[in-house]
Amino acid sequence: MATTDLKLEECGTLPRPGPVGRLVRLLFGTMCLYYVFGLWAVRGDLMTSEGAIRPLLWNGIVIGLILVSYVVNIGFSRSWKKWPVAVSAAALAGMALVGYIQADMFETPLLAHTVHIWELYIFSHLGLAFVVAALIGTPGCEMRAFHHLYSLVTGKPTKEHHCPIGPLGPVDRWEAGQAWYDQNHR
Repeated sequence: MATTDLKLEECGTLPRPGPVGRLVRLLFGTMCLYYVFGLWAVRGDLMTSEGAIRPLLWNGIVIGLILVSYVVNIGFSRSWKKWPVAVSAAALAGMALVGYIQADMFETPLLAHTVHIWELYIFSHLGLAFVVAALIGTPGCEMRAFHHLYSLVTGKPTKEHHCPIGPLGPVDRWEAGQAWYDQNHR
C-alpha cells in the first residue's frame, strides 16, 4: 500500500488534469456517490429479515479501511499516518464486540449503524471531492479539491498533494505529456 504520509507540494507544482483526468475523476465521484445513494436508500432498514447486516454495508468495509487514512490525512491536511484506519478498525471491532456481549452475535443493529455512518462519511467526502476536482480541475489528489476551491474563491494559494494511490497521477502525467494537452493546464 502507498504511504499515507502527508507530502504537500507548493501550488502549481503538479499538472492540472485535462479532459481525460477530469473524466476519470468524474467517473470515480459518480461511483462513490452512487454507493452513498444506495447506503442512504437502506438507512431505515440496515438488517435483513434473517437478522444479518445487509451485504451493501459489507461491500464498502475493505475499500473504506484502505482509503480512510488518505481521506482524513490529505483532506484535512493532517499527518496522522495510519491512525485513521487504526481508529476506524478499532471502533468497528469494538461495536462488533459490544454486540457480541449484548446479543451473543456480531451482526447487530449497533454494528450496522456504526458501519453505515462511517461509510456515509468516507464515501460522501470522497465522492464530493472527486466531483469538485473534476469540475474545477484540481491538480493531484482529489482530496485537495476543497482546498483548491478555497484557493480559487479567495485567491490565496493552497498546497497540492500527489495522488498516492489509484490512476490519477499516472493519467495526469500521461495527459500532460501529450501534444494536444492545453498549455494553460501547466
